[in-house]
Amino acid sequence: MTSHITLGNARGATALDGVRYSRYQLFIAGMGGVLYGIDIGIISGALPYLESTAVTAWKLSAQQLSFIVAAVLLGSVLSSLFAGALADAIGRKKAMLLAGALFTLSIPVIALADGYTPLLLGRLLQGISAGLIGVVVPLYLAECLSAERRGRGTAMFQLLLTLGLVVAALIGLVQAQSVDAASAAAQQAGGNIEQAVFAARDHAWRSIFWMCLAPGLVFTLGGVLLSESPRWLLRRGRVDAALAALRRSSSETQAREELRAIELSAVTYGEGRTGVRDPLLSRRYVLPFLLACLVLACTQATGMNSILSYAVNILNAAGLPGSMANWADVAIKLLNAAATVLAVGLVDRKGRKFLLKLGSAGIVLSLLAAALLFQSTERDQRDVRPALTARQQGDELTLRLDASQWQQLGADPARSAQLLTVAWSYGEFSNVQTLRSDVASGATLQIRRADSVQPDNVIGAFFRRLHLNPFADPAASANAPLHIDSARLGAVPSVAHGGWVAVCILAFVAFFAVGPGVCVWLALSELMPTRIRSNGMSIALLVNQFVSTSIAAVFLPTVGQHGYAAMFYFWAGCTLIYFLTAAFLLPETKGKTLEEIEGFFSRQRG
Repeated sequence: MTSHITLGNARGATALDGVRYSRYQLFIAGMGGVLYGIDIGIISGALPYLESTAVTAWKLSAQQLSFIVAAVLLGSVLSSLFAGALADAIGRKKAMLLAGALFTLSIPVIALADGYTPLLLGRLLQGISAGLIGVVVPLYLAECLSAERRGRGTAMFQLLLTLGLVVAALIGLVQAQSVDAASAAAQQAGGNIEQAVFAARDHAWRSIFWMCLAPGLVFTLGGVLLSESPRWLLRRGRVDAALAALRRSSSETQAREELRAIELSAVTYGEGRTGVRDPLLSRRYVLPFLLACLVLACTQATGMNSILSYAVNILNAAGLPGSMANWADVAIKLLNAAATVLAVGLVDRKGRKFLLKLGSAGIVLSLLAAALLFQSTERDQRDVRPALTARQQGDELTLRLDASQWQQLGADPARSAQLLTVAWSYGEFSNVQTLRSDVASGATLQIRRADSVQPDNVIGAFFRRLHLNPFADPAASANAPLHIDSARLGAVPSVAHGGWVAVCILAFVAFFAVGPGVCVWLALSELMPTRIRSNGMSIALLVNQFVSTSIAAVFLPTVGQHGYAAMFYFWAGCTLIYFLTAAFLLPETKGKTLEEIEGFFSRQRG
């Protein structure tokens, strides 16, 4: 039997060869994390240039642009549905190669696009790739790495995912600078500035995607040299191939011992080499499956995604001026990456259960502190909804807030800066606007149906066909009257108050990165038995995405009607459930093989 590469041989790997191959596995899997982060973040830098050029050249509508942005989410949801079944059918390695090939293919499809259809197709391919990577890469790592390396290895996926987001932002920054340079050069040359800027912007968004090609090629081509998961091979009755895969990272003796342990587990827990097709929700699998789903749901219910997305808005409302809020936002993202690096070193030393308890407890305290800070200022706000309703003109409201208007609404003349938060709705669509009285150019409250009722998009249309639509229906809100749900006026909090809220959010991010941020991928892959791991991970990831989308949907309406304190209290309550789950339901999986973890749940069932 010949080896695939020189990192192993038929007699088993030497210690040095095994370490090298394990590092190679982590590197390729980490590149999968980079691709996942790029899939999510790359459109942010490209969209401004795409909007300013493609709309003009191809006459794209706002609805078509929204489809292009949302296509990644739709593709990810669709591929998550079948990622587990695909990984079972063709193997973990081939599923990873397919994900990398789809990402690599999407780059030229997008960058060479000359119209709406190829752009949409390329973005769908990126979304399908992301959904596959999110399921298959943690699955592959869990089944291939030893018990001693599995925690650090899976944590690397999360670390490089965050780095992928940073890479996407840096690529956008580089192209933004090139556009500015091209504009300045055109002005100095005295040429056609408008044409030069258009060309620079068109080149910028295409270059942003071209620059993402390299990590896609590394992941795809590098994956060819990986071995298949030995557990998948054994389930297919390919014992020799499973042993050969184990030999690449272990000595001959260790490989044979691990193979016997996997075979013994299959016999003990009722699964032969060819696999027993028990239903996903068989009694023997219910506890680990539901536990993994609960962990993934609670991870999103901490509010992490919303806090990262709305950090500047939150800090502005807390009292930090614009520039300070933006610097704090930068600090938040840097701290997230730094704390993830720390967690990678701790996850196999301290254990998953310890880090989840530490992280969730710290999150609860951080969220409660932020909630109390917001409550201390929001309780003094006044209800000015009747005054705004009286100024409503049909189904619209436009109000120029000069000094006299602020006083008419009841602003305290003794305070220099006032904060007005208005929440309104047109049927199922709601929106929120926050205005400050200390803006040099003045403030204007403008409420229009066209700005609030968003056009239909591909995601909403897809779910409506399934009669499972969680999104607002544009048709049902087309003629709905304007309703001002709440309007609160109060003093702008002090800069010191904003600073303390920033400290709470920084603490929240640090605790999240050390605990749930890293351990969620381990919970996804470690808790479920081999028989249901692939399909169970697909469903659990869908639960994770659903909770994330639901929280994002209710965030603005909640803070508009009830204030930021209510949202932070809600997140703290959800995270308390997370802490109790980690403390009393989750087993410690540090240093345990997947078969030992499966045995724990079988004993619990017994």
